[in-house]
Amino acid sequence: MDSKLIVIAIGGNSLIEDSKHVTVSAQYEAASKTAYHIARLIREGHRVVIVHGNGPQVGYILLRAEYARKILHAVPLDSCVADTQGAIGYQLQRALDNELEKLGLRRDVATVVTQVLVDDRDPSFANPTKPIGSFMQKEEAEYHRDNDGWSVVEDAGRGYRRVVASPKPLAIVESGTVRKLLDSGSIVIAAGGGGIPVVRGDDGLLYGREAVVDKDLAAAILAKDLKADLFVISTAVEKVCLNYNKPDEKRLDTVSSQEAKTYMAQGHFAPGSMLPKIQAIVDFVDTTGNMGLITDPAHLYDALYADAGTKVVP
Repeated sequence: MDSKLIVIAIGGNSLIEDSKHVTVSAQYEAASKTAYHIARLIREGHRVVIVHGNGPQVGYILLRAEYARKILHAVPLDSCVADTQGAIGYQLQRALDNELEKLGLRRDVATVVTQVLVDDRDPSFANPTKPIGSFMQKEEAEYHRDNDGWSVVEDAGRGYRRVVASPKPLAIVESGTVRKLLDSGSIVIAAGGGGIPVVRGDDGLLYGREAVVDKDLAAAILAKDLKADLFVISTAVEKVCLNYNKPDEKRLDTVSSQEAKTYMAQGHFAPGSMLPKIQAIVDFVDTTGNMGLITDPAHLYDALYADAGTKVVP
């Protein structure tokens, strides 16, 4: 296969394999397993940009802040995203460097702290629905609602959770920087956690917003900006399925963009799970005419060089 520019969006399973073992060292070991497969793609001559999730890690930061709120200042959500971009970027940089070293390769690996432009008029700001952080008792939830302006909702009888906006990403602020790093031969980690949500004020300045941007939708924008040859979303399953976990489950090998839209309209993909991934892939395929791919970390290489993964084509 000729050298391609590949944007790979890796999910939470690439960073946390076991919810009972979430130490920093355990997360690094998980990152190393994904880095092993990405390094094999780099060995084949492909250029790579990596976008990662950060949901659990942001939750840990918020929980630490909650325990420390009587002695330390609160951490805004946009700053939490920035913190995780740096920390997870470091883990992926080190893991990739080490895996490439094992293959006898030397490449620069760089993490870009990345902002993503959103619109204050996005409907999600008026109706926040994205749950973040840990569960709270009613009294604690009411405290944050009254003192910190949080939106809180009861979550299926398990307690209360904070909910925030999840606005549609419009543009990647640092896409030009990512392109320059790629042109220099670097492997780039960017738009972690969907990017840091910012708006452009009437004065032309950028302002952070406490929101969560879908990582796969942001990755699709970056892939389009960079004119990527291939957009890959790495998730928990090797292939996309119809009637998932049902007796008549059907694994998809190759589907057209139009077929994927039909399956979405039929309700085959769960919101907050596979649906945004399919939406992001279809957006990329329709815009660029290039192929999209969904698979799990262990099949990243085989999805390109064997019959693994689900391919979405024009």
